Amino acid sequence: MKESALDSDLLSALDRSEIEVLFQPQFSGSTGAVVGAEALSRWKHPTLGEIGARDLFAIAERAALVAPLSRHVVARALENAAAWPEELSLSLNITPEELGNPRFAADFAELIGRSEIAPSRLMLEITEDLLLRNLKQASEALGALRSLGFRTALDDFGAGFCNFRYLRELPLDAIKLDKIMVEGVPGDPKALAVFRAIIALARALELDVYAEGIESEIQRVAIISEGCEYWQGFLRAQPMKSEQVLALARTARGRGHG
Repeated sequence: MKESALDSDLLSALDRSEIEVLFQPQFSGSTGAVVGAEALSRWKHPTLGEIGARDLFAIAERAALVAPLSRHVVARALENAAAWPEELSLSLNITPEELGNPRFAADFAELIGRSEIAPSRLMLEITEDLLLRNLKQASEALGALRSLGFRTALDDFGAGFCNFRYLRELPLDAIKLDKIMVEGVPGDPKALAVFRAIIALARALELDVYAEGIESEIQRVAIISEGCEYWQGFLRAQPMKSEQVLALARTARGRGHG
């Protein structure tokens, strides 16, 4: 399919309910219990099959549909998470276009106000490439939302430039380490040394640490032993539907047993 046709097809896809929201469960390092989930989007295209979030938002950017797509994903995620118990949090990815809008903080707070989710249960995730565009605007928007009770996280840390200026200047509650930051841990001495340094830095800044892309039990045990509070990855769960998150959280395994 040509790019132009795919771009125009996206607008119709929003109306045809082809954009699906799945959730990647997140686990406590200390207890092993499900503590929340990250909302992820997928396009169930009728002829091309499943299109993942990264490609989906690239298409949306070409078609100037990032804002409508993001609102759709957030609304669907909030609707699903309203049925979750209060101890489960919801992580939402914020796009560059949204954070660059001076009205974003006020509009987002209004959207959440119409939902059944308390701001304290929401983690707003931003990425480094977003921040390079307008650090001052990003800081102001995140500060405004944080003052209303939202939590904030720097996502995919380590995948880009690892600009430590962000950790100093942005109002953050957590960092999420990209999969590349846990590759080689614990077997590679250099990888382990870097991981330990990041954990120590986060602890000094009073930031929670989430590790992404955990795929082996050795990795999981290693990051927890080094002080990583939370993790997510295919080791225990792939992206799933909301009802599956609930089912997992209710099992003994989802409560941290077994």
